[in-house]
Amino acid sequence: MTAQKEELLLPMKRDYKSRMFTMIFSKKEELLELYNAVSGKQYTNPEALTINTLENAIYMSMRNDVSFIIDSRLSLYEHQSTYCPNIPLRFFLYLSDLYSGMIKEKNIYGTKKIMIPPPHFIVFYNGLEKRDEVEELKLSDLYEIQEEDIDLELKVVMININRGNNQQLMDTCRTLKDYAEYIYRMREYAKKVPIEVAVERTITECIQEGILKEFLEQNRAEAIAMSIYEYDEEKHMKMEREDAFADGRNSMLTLIKKMAEDGMAEQIANLTSPEFLEEMLDKYGLGR
Repeated sequence: MTAQKEELLLPMKRDYKSRMFTMIFSKKEELLELYNAVSGKQYTNPEALTINTLENAIYMSMRNDVSFIIDSRLSLYEHQSTYCPNIPLRFFLYLSDLYSGMIKEKNIYGTKKIMIPPPHFIVFYNGLEKRDEVEELKLSDLYEIQEEDIDLELKVVMININRGNNQQLMDTCRTLKDYAEYIYRMREYAKKVPIEVAVERTITECIQEGILKEFLEQNRAEAIAMSIYEYDEEKHMKMEREDAFADGRNSMLTLIKKMAEDGMAEQIANLTSPEFLEEMLDKYGLGR
């Protein structure tokens, strides 16, 4: 392996934290453009925005992509290439740590109100799984018991930013549209050529066409490393899901065969009941 190739692969470790989305929108100008597009506001001064993303939250896995305050409102943005129903819980844990940092010099046990900025949670999704253009994920959906009167709720808006989705938002935020186009082209090329070649081709093409031009020209090496890492991570997670599906399918086929051999063919239809399915899996030693 050449020294140049080794240098390219060095950043691509499992603890590699930099993400292309985060890097692009860590600049106040681009972040303000995105905020205006999402919120419908018309702010023009990037300095009105205060970025307060935590580098080390209580849980390292809770590290948020972008957190900022503008006009006394707290916005937490996350980019996801894999759909995660637990994102409201992750936001809740992160928010708790963020608020703790904001009020650490104040007396939380005092009689005076401690004012905090109201939070808003957005997930920008561009995974391979087909999702609606806009979805709402709620913390209460994760409660073991569903109740009408909910004492604690947290709502997350998940916005599909894959090419062809949410066109009005994309037209309002050129940077987001460019990012979506970049990811789309890279994935399409990666179907035909090695990922390293696909990334190089995508970057060269995008620069020529004015897509993320300034960012890619200034951060070409980082963009290459991040793109390859994120693609490999995405591919790895896809393979894990496929393996889990295959294992589950094999277990079901084995279970059906064993039940038929034991004269329980008529009860196979009852496997649609989660309780009965779990009982049979345990009986035949096929449970987790």
